[in-house]
Amino acid sequence: MQRTENCLLIFLRGTLNRFLSAMFSFGLRSQTNSPCLILFPLFLLLKPKVLTIEDKLIVLGCKDLERRIVEVEMDLTLAKSQGYLKHQLPQSESSSQRKLLAVIGVYTGFGSYLKRNTFRGSWMPRGDALKKLEERGVVIRFVIGRSANRGDSLDRHIDEENSKTKDFFILEGHEEAQEELPKKIKFFFSTAVQNWDAEFYIKVDDNIGVDLEGLIGLLEHLRRQDSSYIGCMKSGEVVSEEGKLWYEPDWWKFGDEKSYFRHASGSLLILSKNLAQYINTNSASLKTYAHDDISVGSWMMGVQAIYIDDNRLCCSSIKQDKVCSVA
Repeated sequence: MQRTENCLLIFLRGTLNRFLSAMFSFGLRSQTNSPCLILFPLFLLLKPKVLTIEDKLIVLGCKDLERRIVEVEMDLTLAKSQGYLKHQLPQSESSSQRKLLAVIGVYTGFGSYLKRNTFRGSWMPRGDALKKLEERGVVIRFVIGRSANRGDSLDRHIDEENSKTKDFFILEGHEEAQEELPKKIKFFFSTAVQNWDAEFYIKVDDNIGVDLEGLIGLLEHLRRQDSSYIGCMKSGEVVSEEGKLWYEPDWWKFGDEKSYFRHASGSLLILSKNLAQYINTNSASLKTYAHDDISVGSWMMGVQAIYIDDNRLCCSSIKQDKVCSVA
């Protein structure tokens, strides 16, 4: 009888090992779904009435496994906070696929056709000039989501325009609407970092003109500075009265002083690659506020971001050497 029980224990131990190996090979790391929590009740049902030393060792082994799973989860969280993507290894640069300097996303909407044409005729290159700029390492695209009624005339007009100009970055998973702007910036950074390997990712409002050569020169001096959060840093009053311009539904979270934390102005803000990757990796859990620049600022407060306040990026200022201006 004792021999039979030993054989059963050996069988169960082998089954446990194979099950654990299978689960770890599929990457199941959740503490609540850990193998010990799944198999331990089965062990209790099949164990002898009196716990032997071997039984206690199995229990201790499960506890040790739980500890190691928690450690692995902590390592995974740290890796995510540093901007590493799931199932993606860092890409090595090669002469055949050089890393871009920047991806510039210019916000636009369905009713902004004339604005887009104005930009194309001023600071934003088009046609062959746009391709030559990309050869220099700078990609510029108009950024827009999809209509609430997918495939309607609004979507079709954008698709037709893009087939001619080739200068749109369409966010397929985002619904284009004024009230969805804070979510749009999350979609932009997340999708852009998946599509292009660049040093910097830049969001520009649709009422901003850009001194392109001045901006490129600014970025060249910041190359290889990870965790850079760059812009015209500001703070301001939190509007708590519903119905007023810039109303913030979550006003009570900003304390009795009702003042926003320091953040880069939404007119033109820049993130280094690893910060854009951080947004992509954690997009499901990152909260958005009433304004997109406040939302980005809140995300940057939770990581080791390096704040770079550059008054050349204060688009509404009267400085002569600024690289952007209100159009």
